Amino acid sequence: MTDLAARHHDGPLDDDARRVLGEQELELRLVANTDETAARHWNQAVARGFLDSELTEVQQSAWFERQTQRRLLGVYDTAAPDPDRPVATFASWVTELSVPGGRGIPAAAISTVTVAPTHRRRGVLRSMMTGELRRAHAAGVPVAVLTVSESTIYGRFGFAAAAMSGQLKIDVRRGRWSGPCPDGRIDFITRERFREIAPELHDRVRLDQPGEIEMPVGHWDRFAGTRPDAEKPERLRAVQYTDTEGALRGVALYAYEENDDDFARSKVQIHRLIAETPDAYAALWRFLLELDLVAELTASEQSVEEPVLWMISDRRAAHLWVGDHQWVRILDVPAALAARRYPASGRIALEVTDPLGIAAGRWLLDIDAAGEATVSADVPDDVPVVRLGVTELSAVYLGSVSLATLAAAGRVEADDGVAAAALLSWPVPARLSFWY
Repeated sequence: MTDLAARHHDGPLDDDARRVLGEQELELRLVANTDETAARHWNQAVARGFLDSELTEVQQSAWFERQTQRRLLGVYDTAAPDPDRPVATFASWVTELSVPGGRGIPAAAISTVTVAPTHRRRGVLRSMMTGELRRAHAAGVPVAVLTVSESTIYGRFGFAAAAMSGQLKIDVRRGRWSGPCPDGRIDFITRERFREIAPELHDRVRLDQPGEIEMPVGHWDRFAGTRPDAEKPERLRAVQYTDTEGALRGVALYAYEENDDDFARSKVQIHRLIAETPDAYAALWRFLLELDLVAELTASEQSVEEPVLWMISDRRAAHLWVGDHQWVRILDVPAALAARRYPASGRIALEVTDPLGIAAGRWLLDIDAAGEATVSADVPDDVPVVRLGVTELSAVYLGSVSLATLAAAGRVEADDGVAAAALLSWPVPARLSFWY
């Protein structure tokens, strides 16, 4: 664990959050990762919050093992019939967020946020979220990220959908392969082998994809079905791609759904596809699109500009649904803006408002010919100004949303919106390939 991750994990609770909840006779607590009894109660509260069944003993053990790096919070009502089970939960950990330019920035990843139906509309979520955002900022974490079940909740805290997700469905008989046919080879591998090689491949490619983060502890075993509580892992199939030199360049994990009415019209769902090179990408997609007895292929958490859409003979064979996925909240404006690269040189002033008071201020963004930026509070009078909230700045941070679009929507005021949008753009659409 890095020093920053340790400061985040072990930092004190926010005094204001504790006070506000205490006024309602609710207690905000840190749940120790080593306290298995408390963690089991916490896990059951999470399962209840996401409408899941009560966790079994096997599931509890698997959950406990994968929470070792997470900062766990619970809100407890000591007057409740079951005072040991929290009425609200919150988890976070420090990860690395990929930003434009093949770089990473530390980020507080937030997950398992729940509030029991019995304690809603009492400001419990607001107290937890604002307290933890303030505390993460104080610890030196420049950005917060999360994936959300409900898209209307987190904008009030300064989060914005910064990386969109494509849900892809392809009629494989209509969308015949018309892309490249690489000379490397595809081979079946076991799920255990996938679990062994996929993490390194993910780490080799993730910085090239704005919006990705490091894979959380336990996720690889969940994907590969190698956890004790995995459901129907035997349905998963895995393949790898090696290039003509024998180097491993890609893997894919998928599952069949048989069609009992017509065995020649089964479905395939892609669970993971990681490609280090264009050849690996083409070879893996071609293999999956040409599987026998398959009529339909689906894949979630894809790029909104997935290259495979240009590798099939009929674009109308593919349907792409786009939705929000990776949400970003900037906590330290200078650190966040200096961390990424930019497509052109230029200078703009940013006047940022923040309802939580964390990231408000006025800064000069000065970008040189190499796309490197310096950020300072010394803003000359002759520099074009962009006036926006932290939500809007977070939305454009990874380059997926144009600042000109937000200006047209009345969300941003800019002296020269087109020029500012060109500076803050990026040619690779942001994408996150999994939920956390």
